Amino acid sequence: MVPSASAWLVASAKIAGATFAPDEPQLFSSFMEIIDQRPMFDSVVINVPIGYLDSDDLHLRTCDRIAKELLGARGNVITHTPSRAAIMDPNHTHENLDAVTIMMLPRYREVATEMAPYRQRQIYQGHPELSFLEMNGGVPMKHGRFTGAGHNERRDLLIHKMQGVERVLDVEIDRVRWHHLQEAAALMWSARRAFTRTARRIPLDPEWDSEGLRMEYVY
Repeated sequence: MVPSASAWLVASAKIAGATFAPDEPQLFSSFMEIIDQRPMFDSVVINVPIGYLDSDDLHLRTCDRIAKELLGARGNVITHTPSRAAIMDPNHTHENLDAVTIMMLPRYREVATEMAPYRQRQIYQGHPELSFLEMNGGVPMKHGRFTGAGHNERRDLLIHKMQGVERVLDVEIDRVRWHHLQEAAALMWSARRAFTRTARRIPLDPEWDSEGLRMEYVY
């Protein structure tokens, strides 16, 4: 599941035994609309923070620091996570946050408002580049995600790992670009791993925030 300023892009699949059949991706207007789906999604991996530090100082969470180290040259995609106050207080100053994070604050707030410890049996934080790392045998992608070479590299890997993923990658949706579709497909791959209890988690011993939420990546 990939958020944007205007919508949530969700790639999902049906699982029956060893059969994994991707559906065409959908746009949802809100996080609540997604978690209220019936039948419910069995496993959801989102590219949005779950769990926040209380301090306003810009520190990386332990899971963020480990993710940056694993991704090497691609580690710049892991950014500082805002504090809980920065997310929940509309009057909070955001002078230390980058422009993309500020744009995404309403989406972060949606998730923070609805998340509770019991939901972490179904909803996990992931990152597409961690999914690609795992697909690629623990080796980070060579090329940036917005480049032509990066497009080909990720597309070839997704097609190799998931039969029928072209149903996600080749769909045409207004205002949705190819890298959004690739990222949604990568998170769908990790959601399947979370559902089958084969996903990796970092750190192995997660931190917990003041709301009782685990601060971790699942991929």
